[in-house]
Amino acid sequence: MAAMANRFFDGEARIIRRLTTPRKIQDFINGLEMNFDYDEDTCQSPRQVLKSGMAHCVEGAILAAAILRHHGHRPLLLDLEATDRDYDHVVALFRQHGCWGAISKTNHAVLRYREPIYRTLRELALSYFHEYFLHCGRKTLRRYSAPFNLRAFDARNWVTSEEEVWFIPERLTEIRHYPILSRRQIATLRRADAIEIAAGRLTEFPDPRARGAAPPASRGSGH
Repeated sequence: MAAMANRFFDGEARIIRRLTTPRKIQDFINGLEMNFDYDEDTCQSPRQVLKSGMAHCVEGAILAAAILRHHGHRPLLLDLEATDRDYDHVVALFRQHGCWGAISKTNHAVLRYREPIYRTLRELALSYFHEYFLHCGRKTLRRYSAPFNLRAFDARNWVTSEEEVWFIPERLTEIRHYPILSRRQIATLRRADAIEIAAGRLTEFPDPRARGAAPPASRGSGH
């Protein structure tokens, strides 16, 4: 643990040392600007995120896992897998009081922080189900992953790398995932209500490229 912390620059370490609880980490992650991948897709390391001051969902989860590790937690990620028409979402896991919680970076009013009240990872994953939908209201969450411990990538310097860490999301697609629904259940799903869809369109950081345009109807929020 100390060896990992010592690889941070002094300014980075000062930020991380004061984020002593999952709540404080989530507040910090919320304050990062949303990374809209203007020029090309990115997967910044925690060091790069701290330098740029912006993150999308995967980058925010990786940074949160690194900070959690510094404070004695395991650096765990959970992948929430959607249908091909929607985006996956990744959260950082933590345990308190014998239960699971999650830290999440999202630009929307949904798919956010989860209090540590879930006895199993399936319970936690299911808590995201009803708010995981396309702009047409079709619900899209289908599977959740086994927890992935980022210690597996210590040799690749995932915390302080000056290069992007695409090997992390690539591994998340390869690990075991568990189905949430049966085919019969999928066939009878009801679409989200109009008021839920409207709430799902709320954003924390405006996308400068949108120029007031409504999000596309064919896909979800981008999380």
